[in-house]
Amino acid sequence: MDSTDWEAELTADVLEDQYGFTASAVEPVPTSTETTVRRVLTDEGRRLVVKKYRATARQDTLRIALDMSEYCRAAQLPVPQVHPDVDGDLVTIAQGHAWSVTDEAPDLVSTSAMTLTLAEHIGTTLGRMHRVLAAYPLPERVQQSRWRTEPVEHALAQCDAVLHRALRHRRVHGGHLISDLDQRREDLHRHTHRLRQQLPENLIEHALHAHMSRTHLMVAADTVTGIVGFHGATGITAWELGRTAFDPRTVATSPAWAACALAMLAAYREENPTLPFSDLQACTRIALLDLLFGLHGATTAEHELSAVAQANSQLHWSQRQTTIQRLLDHLDDLDDAFAALGPGTGRP
Repeated sequence: MDSTDWEAELTADVLEDQYGFTASAVEPVPTSTETTVRRVLTDEGRRLVVKKYRATARQDTLRIALDMSEYCRAAQLPVPQVHPDVDGDLVTIAQGHAWSVTDEAPDLVSTSAMTLTLAEHIGTTLGRMHRVLAAYPLPERVQQSRWRTEPVEHALAQCDAVLHRALRHRRVHGGHLISDLDQRREDLHRHTHRLRQQLPENLIEHALHAHMSRTHLMVAADTVTGIVGFHGATGITAWELGRTAFDPRTVATSPAWAACALAMLAAYREENPTLPFSDLQACTRIALLDLLFGLHGATTAEHELSAVAQANSQLHWSQRQTTIQRLLDHLDDLDDAFAALGPGTGRP
């Protein structure tokens, strides 16, 4: 029996012993994480997603993320059900690993540029989720905020380390990575202090999904039909909003990216008017700082990725680079557009 067959048999055994489901088909899902993911069709026709976490995964962190997911589902957000095991626990322990079982979310992930209609619906959905999570107990896990606190010198050193690894493994994105990192160093030097100085001193924090991105939104006909991938952390609300509104897949590829971002933010504000207007207005700079301090896509040289995964990583890096430049070039225009939204019921 090869490893794939063994994993499928193990998944079926855990499902039956710990959850009472009988698997009729088990299909592996490719993932870049250490979590093993399987799609399962049960004898009764239910479609499930079964995750086996690495042996060192913190069970309390997993439980909070899954509990937050169920909390949002109970508030009528489009979140697939998490199934408790036979003991009523959202995380079960079997074969030395933690496991979770959820319904499979309907429809598909859309990673193309957002339309205005989809941007508005994401804004409404995210606004409702944040309004719901404002009452959720603060998770112990705190979302990192390097974009706000990390010394620029540390980020510059990380750029150097990334380039060193890429050169050692002879993966420099066709030679573009060197010039990209030079540009990143220049942008960090020139803009970080100013962008941080322009942020409100006190930004609203509460419980967040903490991993919200286009890849965790299921979409059909420009409508969000599923939210998955909860991490569950305490964090800055405008950070999660900004990284969603200024999605690099849209900013880097669509001439309507600014209109989509503003449509999302207007819809968000209508659904969640309690977020101070100053926080809403700050999300552009927060998204920009988050991109400047992130090197995702440039740090995979030491990993043995498939050709497809490597190409996707390089594309994501390129889109993030383009997004940084477009946000820097249009900050004043976006500020003017924000002013047209008006402070409304939020704090001026």
